[in-house]
Amino acid sequence: MRKLLIASAGAAALASTACATTAPEVRGAEVEAPAAPAQPENPLLSKWTGPYGGVPQFDKVKLEHLKPGLEAAMEENRREIATLVSDPAAPTFENTIAALEDAGRTLDAVGTVYGIWSSTLAGPEFQAIEREMEPKLAAFSDEITQNAPLFQRIEAVYNSPDKATLTPEQQRVTWLYYTNFVRSGAKLDAKAKERLAAINQRLATLYTSFSQNVLGDEEGYTVVLESEADLAGLPDSVRTGAAAAAEARDMKGKWVITNTRSSMEPFLTYSSRRDLREKVWRNYVNRGDNGDARDNNAIISEVLKLRAERAKLLGYATHAHWRLENAMAKTPERAMQLMEAVWKPAVARVHEEVADMQAIANKEGAKLKIEPWDYRYYAEKVRKAKYDLDQNEVKPYLQLEKLREGMFWVAGELFGFTFTPVSNVPVYHPDVRVWEVKDKTSGKHVGLWYFDPYARKGKRSGAWMNAYRRQERFDADVTTIVSNNSNFVKGRPGEPVLISWEDAETLFHEFGHALHGLASNVTYPTVSGTSVARDYVEFPSQLLEHWLSTPEVLNTYALHHETGAPLPQALVKKIEKAANFNQGFGTVEYLASALVDMKLHLAGDASIDADAFERDTLKALGMPKEIVMRHRTPQFTHVFSGDGYSAGYYSYLWSDTLTADAFEAFTEGKGAYDASVAARLRDNVFSVGNTVDPADAYRTFRGKDAGIDALMRKRGFPVPGLDVRPVSGKKPKTKTK
Repeated sequence: MRKLLIASAGAAALASTACATTAPEVRGAEVEAPAAPAQPENPLLSKWTGPYGGVPQFDKVKLEHLKPGLEAAMEENRREIATLVSDPAAPTFENTIAALEDAGRTLDAVGTVYGIWSSTLAGPEFQAIEREMEPKLAAFSDEITQNAPLFQRIEAVYNSPDKATLTPEQQRVTWLYYTNFVRSGAKLDAKAKERLAAINQRLATLYTSFSQNVLGDEEGYTVVLESEADLAGLPDSVRTGAAAAAEARDMKGKWVITNTRSSMEPFLTYSSRRDLREKVWRNYVNRGDNGDARDNNAIISEVLKLRAERAKLLGYATHAHWRLENAMAKTPERAMQLMEAVWKPAVARVHEEVADMQAIANKEGAKLKIEPWDYRYYAEKVRKAKYDLDQNEVKPYLQLEKLREGMFWVAGELFGFTFTPVSNVPVYHPDVRVWEVKDKTSGKHVGLWYFDPYARKGKRSGAWMNAYRRQERFDADVTTIVSNNSNFVKGRPGEPVLISWEDAETLFHEFGHALHGLASNVTYPTVSGTSVARDYVEFPSQLLEHWLSTPEVLNTYALHHETGAPLPQALVKKIEKAANFNQGFGTVEYLASALVDMKLHLAGDASIDADAFERDTLKALGMPKEIVMRHRTPQFTHVFSGDGYSAGYYSYLWSDTLTADAFEAFTEGKGAYDASVAARLRDNVFSVGNTVDPADAYRTFRGKDAGIDALMRKRGFPVPGLDVRPVSGKKPKTKTK
């Protein structure tokens, strides 16, 4: 039941919510719980065993276990729900809400392994299973939330005067169950429920097709470099990664630029071959938009229609209004207000950046107008000209493994954690490594951290955090298991993996999500760790990015891969001076995606041609022609491979508004490692999960609401004349002196 609730709440875990074929509604006392069918031995259905409270048995699970494991786990969950609703006793927190917390544990465990396979091991055989099981899982989710006797019990507890005697966390959990069941259609009539279930099953199929199409284009389109001439301008680190990618494809002696961000970005930054830059760029931005069998445009149109219909069935004006109701923003209008406040100064900065780049191109006699495939290349030239900072000077100091050690050190300073490598737990791929996390003072076991850093076939692109098991103290003291996943290009054996500054920030960002899970200290799994509002969950992760640039990390962990020397202070000062460099590009690239996402979902049931809508919306916004959306619509997996960030991609900006203000709490104090501020941060943000309203949690930590001013200072933009307050929801007011 926890994953069902988490999915409805829009938490940050990557575990699939899921969905399925039509199943008979459970009628509680009216229908006898079905007997458990005999099952062949399936390791997925056994409780996790081994050290640390049990771990996933990756060494025993095979692909053929996934489908029967999911089906058996759903049947078990059905029996649990039938037993719960047939209880003759009056509904109470313990026999209803707590019972739901304890139900579905096998399905949670099986779904975790299935989700890991989906994101990291999605070969053709798994994709066939995924296409079959996603609609079945969707139907099962609706079967639970549309179970009338079950909802009646939840509603009785929610409306009971005895609710006032519950602990604040119990009241919060009760509220979450009630509101998420209502938001999932529990109060609809039978006909509407039937249509809602059909919509959700169809959406599950479309989401699966969308994500598999993007993965297919990422694996199907590469640029092969045949000669030294094709490598012009590329630093050794990029050449090495491209050679390794070629060897992995049995093309030794050549170089391959894969169709992922981690491969595309450095090539566009350094390659002096403009023709090849354009080819790599077009491959990347046209994923899902090639007019072939993997084209996603028709899928997008159908998804938007179905989401609009679902929202109306549930009583909301649009999908965006449904999605944001329980977010911090509350309404699309408030999210739009924040985005629009940042958009204009960001676009103005882009025009300045382009002018600087065009001046250099003209000076070099390039005889070109800056195009999107030129932006990173000439931006790097501007960085060198303006700040005497060459990213190639920095990258030799950014070793993946050393930065990982730096993250561990930061976690020790801020949260009192220690990390020790372990080899006594099974992993799903040889690249995955595991560390035990303990409390530095008490030596108490906190959890496990899995690290899967490298790109490979069948693994989706990008970087993410996952929770294999959530911390809880419900029946027993259960510790968490979390993972961080990246897509760095693996080098040759024995060679360090060097990453860019932006990739280093992403590494710290995702580790922030992991720390959010590791620091959790709650009773009920539904409100554990990262199970918070979508536009709050990115706050802890974005906040941790700030510690990468602290002198303590750079002086000790940014070490040259050949000499071991620390990053020179002169170079550190250049990095600090250039902190706001290219903020126009970064902000506009992101915000364009966020604005298009929101406008798509505010369009209601209009028939939408995705390409045309994207083009027309960006034109109306005044999108600089030199930039494309960070995630173009046909490849926008955040939004169209699930409900996750749909009408919610604005969340990163909303959270960064909190982030900028929160880090100023440290700078106003004794600095980045101020122990008292760190303690407040852990006690009021990282450890409380969803036990309290996020706005209240933030105010308790900070002592005030967050406004937009700190965000604008962080990005180097002019502070606006409006007081925009994401946390409090106060109406904006014009500043007066």
